[in-house]
Amino acid sequence: MNVSDTQKPKPEYTTASQRQPNDSATSVVFSGDGEPKTPDSMLSKLVTIQQNGGIASDTYTLGGVVEELEQRMARELGKEAAVFMPTGTLGNHLALRRLCGLKPRAVVQEQSHLYNDTGDCVQQLSGIHMVPLAQDEAFFTMSQLEAAVTRSETGRVSNSVGSMMIESPVRRQGGQVMPLEEMKEMTDFCSEHDIGSHLDGARLYMMCGASGVNPKEYSALFDTVYVSMYKYFGAPFGAILAGTEEFCEGLYHDRRMFGSGLSSSAFAAALALDGIDGFEERFALAMSQGRILFDRLNEIGGIQVEQYENGSNIFPLTLDASIDIDIDALADRLRESWIFIPTTPDDYGRHHLTVNTTLLRQSNDEIVTAFREALS
Repeated sequence: MNVSDTQKPKPEYTTASQRQPNDSATSVVFSGDGEPKTPDSMLSKLVTIQQNGGIASDTYTLGGVVEELEQRMARELGKEAAVFMPTGTLGNHLALRRLCGLKPRAVVQEQSHLYNDTGDCVQQLSGIHMVPLAQDEAFFTMSQLEAAVTRSETGRVSNSVGSMMIESPVRRQGGQVMPLEEMKEMTDFCSEHDIGSHLDGARLYMMCGASGVNPKEYSALFDTVYVSMYKYFGAPFGAILAGTEEFCEGLYHDRRMFGSGLSSSAFAAALALDGIDGFEERFALAMSQGRILFDRLNEIGGIQVEQYENGSNIFPLTLDASIDIDIDALADRLRESWIFIPTTPDDYGRHHLTVNTTLLRQSNDEIVTAFREALS
């Protein structure tokens, strides 16, 4: 899987300070869930796809390669049907909208993307009140869920919970994963209380790589599931919302009502369909290589790479304060070896290294050598 030294660009390709993650086929990029995309790389891939088998056009995001992608993802997730969405925000929104029906409340994580980053779209556009639980935590507990449902049903004016959404991995919390057993306990509770359950699985395949659990096993717990098509499958945009045939029936009308019956989604669908092939295996290999790599990096001294308790493809990075390592200087030195680390901390002041399939572009020996020289 590694590119040989003869294929690496010569140092004069560009000065180290100017190098970008997408400048070299040997770039190892410790940020983002997928490989860097550029207009050139996507256009080149589309040309190859067209030459190899052609791209069947869609009509306002119906039919053609879009339908092929929907059918493929329904099989991947073990669901009866799936519908293409231009964004995950709309996919999550429409899932809660349909699952809630006449029950106007949805339980979500306080740290979830839908609660924090969408301008209250669910409340504003669908009249559904989101009930946020577990402030500043990766996920809520069974007791918190039960308490929220009880409060809603026993208030002076009953206002029942119609759906529960779990985001996992949780991007605002370092991509932390909710344990499968806790997911099952909560989705069983929802089923018993006639509450629809939805998985915001934008990064579902990251969670599977971290936990070793099959995508279908996660998906089977929930009534509906959303998976991103652009974060790591190589599309410029797109999402899949999957569920039963009954749930997905006519959902394209809702999609168009919200202004998202795009006149052509074929290019995005074709790139996603191509990116799915073999991804699960490649990402699992990257995670395996990454765990071994971080153990070796921890032997160098100066940095410490840790891991979250329940797994993640994102690993906390701590610099040794006693020797005053500058993260920007470290990043500049690593860039000389076509290795790129993020230098901006998250909202909680933490630094992270993210594993993706670019890790397979260099051997662990090469990466360890680069870190050792940079830290020296």
